[in-house]
Formats: sequence, C-alpha cells, structure tokens
Amino acid sequence: MIRLGVNIDHVATVRNARGAGYPDPVRAARLAADAGADGITAHLREDRRHITDDDIARLSAELTVPLNLEMAATDEMLAIALRHRPHAACIVPEKREERTTEGGLDAAGQRAHLAPMAAALAEAGIRLSLFIEPDARQIEAALQLGAPVVELHTGRYAELEGDAKVEELRRLSDAAALAAKNGIEVHAGHGLTFDNVQPVAAIPQVRELNIGHFLVGEALFDGLAPVVRRMKALMDDAR
Repeated sequence: MIRLGVNIDHVATVRNARGAGYPDPVRAARLAADAGADGITAHLREDRRHITDDDIARLSAELTVPLNLEMAATDEMLAIALRHRPHAACIVPEKREERTTEGGLDAAGQRAHLAPMAAALAEAGIRLSLFIEPDARQIEAALQLGAPVVELHTGRYAELEGDAKVEELRRLSDAAALAAKNGIEVHAGHGLTFDNVQPVAAIPQVRELNIGHFLVGEALFDGLAPVVRRMKALMDDAR
C-alpha cells in the first residue's frame, strides 16, 4: 500500500503567529500518527519561520513513526541531522524570500556540493531523499549521488489545468518509472489535495506521498484525524 507522510510545518506557523506554545506541532504529529499517518515530515528552515530546533528534538524523541527531516543543503542543517538521526533527511531547495518551496532541487548542478553531505548522511544511517523535478537529468544525478529515495515535485501538476495537467502527470509517471527502474524509491508531494491526489497516488512506482499544508488547513474545519483518514482512504482507493 502507498504510504502517507504528514507534514506538520504549518501547525507551527499558526503557533508562531502569536509566539505562544500552542497549537503544538508535536501533538499534531502524534494525532496524525494515531489516525494512520505512516510518517511525519518537518522542514527546519534556516530562518526558523515555523518548525524550530526544539520541535525537531521533541519529534525525534517522541515519535513512534518515522521522522522525515526536510533540510537545505547547508553545513548547519547537516550537523542538526547528524545530531538527531531522523529516519530520513530530504534535501530541498530553500530561498529566504519564498513563501513555500518553489521547485525541485538542482541535484545535477549541485552534485559536487551534495556528494559529501550524501556520504555523511549515509554513514550515519540516515536515509537520503532528494526533492527533485520529474526530469531524467535529476534522476541520473540522484543515482550518481547514491540517493536511495527521490521525492518528485508535484507543485506544477497541482497548479495546471486541462491538457497541461495531463502532460505533467505523464512527466511524473515517466520519472517515477525511470527512478524505480534504477533502484530508487519514489515519493511525491507538494500541492496535493483531496481533489487531485488520486492520479498521483495511482502511479504504481510511487511508494509515499508527503502532504502538509492542505491537511492542516482542512483540519481547521473537520479535525486532523478525520482529514488524515480521508486522505489515506483516497490514496488507497487509487491503488
């Protein structure tokens, strides 16, 4: 069955808006896991705009499901990953001025920079994932870096309509097939909702979807546990 990783970043965004201790993203992570989430994703940004260092420490200590740490390719973030030893570390592009991650990592163009980080994570037993565009050149770079996992960026698919959306879904499907053929586990995420998740979940090589902002938003109306269960059901039905 396809797995669901729940990103709890924007629970922390709400908390930080008031500078109070609530809502607690770690509590949200536990609720999501109890509702069937197969893992938790958290992005520790360089500017700490939502998730904080203390959140990562608590998630590492308290979670009973795998933690996927999203991180920029910096020495600071590598040191944090090595200190906490999450199940996985997904390297993502990061710009201070962006509202959210705007595209995939240029693993091909940054291979020399990424190689020592990939080696250090592997030596520590942390599963490396690269958040990339559905592009053969990026998958080749992931293979050369020894990344066991790629996460395909679905943001363009989520934003497009009509024939363009169909074409982007084909690109995702082709990239997933190419990665799997080369022994790389395929994940996907960004911009996925109840309305658009099933075509991506139906791609047979995709093993995991990571979804956050939409689930946190819907939880305001229906509660986090029912929203997680509904997303899981839609994903399972697509398979």
